[in-house]
Amino acid sequence: MLLRLDFSKDVAPWLLFLKEIGVEDSRLGYIISHNPFILSENLDNLQARVNYLKSKKFSSETVASMVSRAPYLLNFSVKRLDNRLGFYQQQLKLSASNTRNIVVRLPKLLCGSLESVKENLKVCEIELGFKANEIQHIVIAVPKVLTANKKKLTQIFDFLHNTMKVPNYLITKFPQVLNTKLLRLRERHQFLEYLGKAQYDPNLPSYISLDRLVSLPDEVFCTELASATLEDFYLFQKTL
Repeated sequence: MLLRLDFSKDVAPWLLFLKEIGVEDSRLGYIISHNPFILSENLDNLQARVNYLKSKKFSSETVASMVSRAPYLLNFSVKRLDNRLGFYQQQLKLSASNTRNIVVRLPKLLCGSLESVKENLKVCEIELGFKANEIQHIVIAVPKVLTANKKKLTQIFDFLHNTMKVPNYLITKFPQVLNTKLLRLRERHQFLEYLGKAQYDPNLPSYISLDRLVSLPDEVFCTELASATLEDFYLFQKTL
């Protein structure tokens, strides 16, 4: 398809269209290389999809950012985009504002398969035991949970819940922990356990929040949470 295109007639107008809707020059190559099929889309249809998103109160800057990060976004019809937004709003009982918020942060929610999203929602509810309002809170805070690898999600939850003995309400309070790396979580927990400092209950002394546990750089984690040196931590990692 690309070899048959005339640049000035079949490519330049599409690049100009992307520039006109606010896409930066530096993102044009990324979009075309990831989605060359946008060049086979009717320009009027592309404009209609942009207009639809703006009618749903996505700002011009936001639409440009979403297209830059999810190159296939404008390949989908207005009806499909509308169905997708409706699905997230109804399934998660979100306000229009919160629906926009999660889609802006993870625009591929409008492009990817809904089957994996539905499966992750079932996993959260049935296998992990979260209530509907807890799932809603988790998704608003960390939209990536909807598209996360199911195995990774269940492994992290299993470690949090069964090894660290963290109850669901605390995981809901700090949902970013579901988006961390299992190795990072395991190493830090085991180091704290070795030091007798693995205490995650906010109602007891020397409480360590899950948020700080996974977000702090190694050096700060060691000094502020473990009261140890970075060298101590590295030596401990070698014993694992």
